[in-house]
Amino acid sequence: MKFSAQQISLLLGGKITGDANRQVWDVGSIETAKEGQLTFLCDTKYITHLSSTKASVVLMTETIPFDGETNATIIRVENARAAMGQLLALVAKAMNPAKQGVEQPCFISEGVAVPEDAYIGAFVYIGKNVQLGKGVQIYPHTYIGDNVQVGDNTILYSGVKIYYNCVVGKDCILHAGVVVGSDGFGFEPDANKVNQKLPQIGNVVIEDDVEIGANTTVDRAMMGSTVIRKNAKIDNLVQVGHNVEVGQSDFICAQVGIAGSSKIGSHCILAGQVGVAGHLEITDGCIFGAQSGIPSDVKKPGMYQGSPIIDAMNWRRSVVGFKNLPDIMKKLNEIDKKLQ
Repeated sequence: MKFSAQQISLLLGGKITGDANRQVWDVGSIETAKEGQLTFLCDTKYITHLSSTKASVVLMTETIPFDGETNATIIRVENARAAMGQLLALVAKAMNPAKQGVEQPCFISEGVAVPEDAYIGAFVYIGKNVQLGKGVQIYPHTYIGDNVQVGDNTILYSGVKIYYNCVVGKDCILHAGVVVGSDGFGFEPDANKVNQKLPQIGNVVIEDDVEIGANTTVDRAMMGSTVIRKNAKIDNLVQVGHNVEVGQSDFICAQVGIAGSSKIGSHCILAGQVGVAGHLEITDGCIFGAQSGIPSDVKKPGMYQGSPIIDAMNWRRSVVGFKNLPDIMKKLNEIDKKLQ
């Protein structure tokens, strides 16, 4: 399907520079795009590509200055990345439309009501007293335990496992291999120093508009609930421990590990491989750089880095000093010898 720059501009509320009748039918990056492709520019470091790109149409953030020449038609928008996302959402919907119906073989416990507009893929297991919202999409080989609730329009991709008594809200996306409600890591040595399992009888509550990446695990609480607040976005291969609370609109990147009973505030970012110790609290609005180690409470919003974490600017200065440490030690030894 082809779209003109004029049609795209009307949809996004943008301003056109160039040929409004230019057509696109595909997308690509600004470096590699070809004739007939749409791309976007939201960062000044890519501005040099605008003169050479072969893309037919470029969505461009309106605050980026450009007075050079380009063969592309430019559509100025408030936020080019967000505008591109809006268009890609339409494309994705067309490429992977919502399914309906119940495929066979699958197992649905007696008494479970399947909405007319829902999709249940082959080899799905749905336990007793499960509640399914309207428009749910449950892909093949998914397991849903007893007493689970799944909200309207939520998508569970292939191989998702949701243990008993857990709750998943509306408009959520759980990618392949996500496990929700597996036992928390709770053990206590007995008098003979043999590790005894502490039963994990709580659950997991995932609020609305949460997305969880492939092969991430969210452990059930020992008592009470492990909670993922609304609009949180969790990447692939993340471990969320028992009784953890992930705050509203948090970003949790790949390979993050959050130990039990820790509470993360709203609008926080945990970059890749951040480690969070157990039983601590992190206030709203914190950003932690990749591979940071968080051993204790964080009470002040800001940017942090390192293990254990310190202010990000101080960490950057420290890294420079660390790289120079061998030379500094050598000089100190030379001075020490002279003083002897």
